[in-house]
Amino acid sequence: MACPEPMPGAALPHCGVPSSVPKRLLDLALPVIGLNVLNVLALFVDTAMVGRIPGQADAALTGLGFAVSVIFLLFVAMLGLTVGSVAFVSRAHGAGHDERVTHILHQSTQLTVLLGVGMALAGNAVAPWVLTWMGASGEAHTLALDYLRPLLACTTFNYLNVLYAGVLRGVGNTRLAFGVALGMNALNVVLNYGLILGNYGLPAMGVTGAAIGTCIAQFAAMLAMVSFIRAGKVPRVDLPLRVAKIDVPLARDLIRVGTPAALDMLVLNASFLSIIGMLSRIDQIAVAAHGIGLRIQALSFVPGMSISQAAAAMVGQALGAGDPDEARRIVRWTAAMCFCLMSALALGIWGLDEPILALFEVEADSPVGQSAVIWIAMLALCMPPVGFWLGYGAAFMGSGSTRTSLIINALATFAFQIPASYFMGFVLDWGVLGVWAGFPVAFLVKAIVGTLAYRYTGWARAGAAA
Repeated sequence: MACPEPMPGAALPHCGVPSSVPKRLLDLALPVIGLNVLNVLALFVDTAMVGRIPGQADAALTGLGFAVSVIFLLFVAMLGLTVGSVAFVSRAHGAGHDERVTHILHQSTQLTVLLGVGMALAGNAVAPWVLTWMGASGEAHTLALDYLRPLLACTTFNYLNVLYAGVLRGVGNTRLAFGVALGMNALNVVLNYGLILGNYGLPAMGVTGAAIGTCIAQFAAMLAMVSFIRAGKVPRVDLPLRVAKIDVPLARDLIRVGTPAALDMLVLNASFLSIIGMLSRIDQIAVAAHGIGLRIQALSFVPGMSISQAAAAMVGQALGAGDPDEARRIVRWTAAMCFCLMSALALGIWGLDEPILALFEVEADSPVGQSAVIWIAMLALCMPPVGFWLGYGAAFMGSGSTRTSLIINALATFAFQIPASYFMGFVLDWGVLGVWAGFPVAFLVKAIVGTLAYRYTGWARAGAAA
């Protein structure tokens, strides 16, 4: 079989290209880092601008803290579909099966539209109840719902952007998705500046304006992505727009590989929801700090997660080409790079907590700021073991061995993190410090068990076939 032409930034390891694993990883990961930073910035911008709403800042930040957790919860199913699609696409691409890649993309698009519409309807129906269950009340509940309803209605646009970025990563093209995200975030900043605070002659809509601005930007990005793929900007990939019969066997395989990944995120959301439930019973101001902390965490995790995502695509390509030894080399380099990078970032955020909080117009000695400083310290402790976990997790995601990752996350969350947070927060009466201290415990468990699973399970032979 002739070697397919490599995409920009993604020399194919199985074609004998004289390029080291670290270089290939970085070439593929750098646009992914940029893309993930931009995706996080959409919520970051919302939070920073909402924190400037006159007379409503604390309640609005608390509402967004609850709302973001609901968004994460409802993203579970889409994550599973994306993980399954990327696993199959990367293997098909590595094997040179271009028609198979296009077929998977077409089918995944149809499934994503169906899922997005269903989630928009279901999400708006259950959002008030979920917010109440999480502990939101009064003005915070109202503002959280004002932010959620437009975003939930536009779920399909966001889901399609996530799918297309993942599939392009699977075929080694990470630059197109980065360029589209760059434009989306520029539009998001402009719209939110106008709609949240009433600039450019637009109405001051507060948190609702933040959601509407983000929805418009996501819609524009989705149209751009479809247009570029249809115009042939991604060699050897096409996106038919006709409605086709659902490929039931493929859908079943996507569900088989993606369901553990979706449950994996459900476990993560259970972790976050349990933390918010505990914090809301201690001090609702801590929920606002947690919401800020989640954005700081999201940005801090971006470099390691991006390298892991790039590595997962490379692992899938290598396994699709029948080269498990290359897949193992990629994973080992990924773990080393992620650990070093995340450790360095941990030192940075620990030493820059006050300037970071200033981006949100939050003083470090304010009630929200004092709690957020504690959160940042706990985050810094998490990051070195997170590096190892992200490195070895690339093996499970790239090979389609998603059940292994699910088992490890469930063990760390339900057997360690949640019990430890409750024990330290309430039994030992450490308050918010104790609740957040459960996170470093959980990530240390993930790092240890993930390393053992990489060495002693058959991930290189399991998972999704092309």
